[in-house]
Amino acid sequence: MEMIQIVGLGLIATVLILVVREQKPMFAFLLAAFTGLFIFLYVIGKIEAVIAVLEQLADRSGIPSIYLKTILKIIGIAYIAEFGAQIVRDAGQESVASKIEFAGKILILVMAVPIISVIVETVLGLLPAGS
Repeated sequence: MEMIQIVGLGLIATVLILVVREQKPMFAFLLAAFTGLFIFLYVIGKIEAVIAVLEQLADRSGIPSIYLKTILKIIGIAYIAEFGAQIVRDAGQESVASKIEFAGKILILVMAVPIISVIVETVLGLLPAGS
């Protein structure tokens, strides 16, 4: 039912944007941006339940919470970068959208370095001592 509401909101906003765009392009963009923001804020509450389940699984498996938190931050960066890039694309600024996506990828790489280091150290620890 929630998805039907989200799609309905999106369709209504799209029709309004198409009508308003001819006379007031700035209002059309603002309507698109606010619609996207509203949908984003609506679904962000649903993520809390997923995070709670992942935290329970991490606790039961003995995985240090710092790794789960880092992975969740990486996922958050990816979603926020994509959301921001789409809004900027809606405004017709493809080059700025590309820069937002690039910055998101760099931040993800920076956040992933500790996890990559642990993986490499674990693999090296499994290898027999060099001759």
